[in-house]
Amino acid sequence: MTGAPQRLSHDRAEVVRRVISRKGETRVSVCLPCRNEADSVGEVVRALLREDNARDLIDELIVIDDGSTDDSARLAEAAGATVVAISQIHDRYGAGRGKGNVLWASMLASTGELVVWIDADVRTVDLSWVAGLVEPMLEDPQVALVKATYHRPQDEGGGGRTTELVIRPLMSLLASELAWLAQPLSGEVGVRRSMIEAVPFAQGWGVEIAMILDVADTFGPGALAQADLGERRHRHHDLLDLRLQATEVMATFLSRRSVELPDDDPALVTPDGERRLLNLAERPPIRSVRDASDQLRP
Repeated sequence: MTGAPQRLSHDRAEVVRRVISRKGETRVSVCLPCRNEADSVGEVVRALLREDNARDLIDELIVIDDGSTDDSARLAEAAGATVVAISQIHDRYGAGRGKGNVLWASMLASTGELVVWIDADVRTVDLSWVAGLVEPMLEDPQVALVKATYHRPQDEGGGGRTTELVIRPLMSLLASELAWLAQPLSGEVGVRRSMIEAVPFAQGWGVEIAMILDVADTFGPGALAQADLGERRHRHHDLLDLRLQATEVMATFLSRRSVELPDDDPALVTPDGERRLLNLAERPPIRSVRDASDQLRP
């Protein structure tokens, strides 16, 4: 499943029909990590559920609300999603923070054998994205993780600034066997529960690259695939806003390749001396959490 991305057909409706016909009894969960995305989350949910056959492909659509202070939860629910507050997961499994923590929580909140993550701020999503991310896993039972690739008209080509300036060089030097991945930090991902529950989740921005490296190390590079979903538009982040993200991603990558950081409390240090601590905490593999929960049951 390595090499060029699997491309969606120009007939997106046909892609959806084909995947529905192959899906059988396999349950598909679509999960949206969300924090203060009132401007977009409702439309993302509606776009995913708009087609008459949406529920034939999506068995559950869950928005994990990460403490939003706007109307994100209400708008997502009104659009047709099931909303799960992150506090519900924290109450049972302990508190965490960061995007990776939300993705980890989504595995506990959902039930599908196949799980698709879609960012809540994307402007160009439709049902075919779910089909495209699920299809490689239906075709090959050894595939654990499918990364989206797309054309990004808001960027100057490639996979985004953090990917091209941070991850691409690191991957070339320390994980060249994975350099075929076009956009390793893409927010749209499909995973196979039975395999992804065996790896830990980085809690912060490093979750995507940690997951790729952990899956490849655990199951081999053949457990990774990618699917070209077409065009992606989303809320564009200011370059300065990406500094912390890029630093966390870099630190997470290096830790996965046994590079020790010199500081016990690694931080992004700005020119004016401000130290912004990195979130390098991790959640344990879901499988170990479920095993512990089972042992506690009477």
